[in-house]
Amino acid sequence: MSAPLPDPHRRALVGRAAAVALVAAHPAAFANESAPARAAAPRRATSTDFAGRDDVRSFAKDLADRHGFEVNALLALFGRTRGAEQAIRLMSPAPPGFRRSWIAYRARFVEPVRVREGARFWREHAPAIARATERFGVPEEIVVSIIGVETLYGRHTGDFRVMDALTTLAFDYPRRAEYFRDELEHYLLLARESRFDPLSWRGSFAGAIGLPQFMPGSIRRHAVDFDGDGRIDLIGSPVDAIGSVARFLANHGWQPGGATHYPVTVEDEIAARPAVEAGIPPSLTMLQLQSLGVTSPQEIPAAEKLALIDLPNGDDTTHYVLGPNNFWVITRYNRSYFYAMAVIDLARELRAARLAAA
Repeated sequence: MSAPLPDPHRRALVGRAAAVALVAAHPAAFANESAPARAAAPRRATSTDFAGRDDVRSFAKDLADRHGFEVNALLALFGRTRGAEQAIRLMSPAPPGFRRSWIAYRARFVEPVRVREGARFWREHAPAIARATERFGVPEEIVVSIIGVETLYGRHTGDFRVMDALTTLAFDYPRRAEYFRDELEHYLLLARESRFDPLSWRGSFAGAIGLPQFMPGSIRRHAVDFDGDGRIDLIGSPVDAIGSVARFLANHGWQPGGATHYPVTVEDEIAARPAVEAGIPPSLTMLQLQSLGVTSPQEIPAAEKLALIDLPNGDDTTHYVLGPNNFWVITRYNRSYFYAMAVIDLARELRAARLAAA
């Protein structure tokens, strides 16, 4: 088991002046107080005068107007924020001509180390995992699998300063600037609500945080204090991470007892292309799919809505599955079909390992 990560909330109590100013600007916020991270290490952040930029100053004023922040405190914080050029490089799309491979992707996550560590994690936190399933209806193995795929059970949570990564992507990555400005706003609100120094937390190159790699907005919307200690801590509390993953999936419509996928036969890939292009959420019935030459050896309820999921293998044969509602819910965690299927396959291996151990 990896060493526990430092407690960000304790470090926050001795936070720097800018964080103190953020708290002081809105003390009422604390009246009732009791984020697939890549293992690659970030390159050194470069100095960037974020505080002197017009777009950043406008952002700070907007937050002050809507949320009661102190503009000067925000600008002081941005003055100590550094550019993270590596975050932009890691966010950039694959080069033209790159051929994705489901087999290669799967091998990164459905492998002996994750199965072994997942079995250990499940064994050590069995009561909390069972409680999460009982409360939220998400299978135990799915919860364990997601934490394994995301961070290998806390081994790889990222070493970018979250403030640096989010600010860089919010203002220097136009392709998704709107999304990252929204997440930066959530992060600053989270720092104020939870009383930590915004410069103290570390996460992935995209600003995802903790064992389950929640983005700040997901922490504020879906995270839960599952260990009952009066605070939400996805960095240092595996139990909070377990409950939060299950709650995230439940909040996105997980159907207890529902299938995650079905096997499928595609007779003619060209004829079936409209079904692939229909994408998700699932919108097609089995009868509609059959008209396109798509069948399944498994009996599927006639009214169940499905998506035809394609998993390309470079120059080799594409793999297909049918994705019902619960497949779609996993893609709310990460939009990639590869990701969702890796979670499902790892979950199946984890369940088999647990049964074998019993």
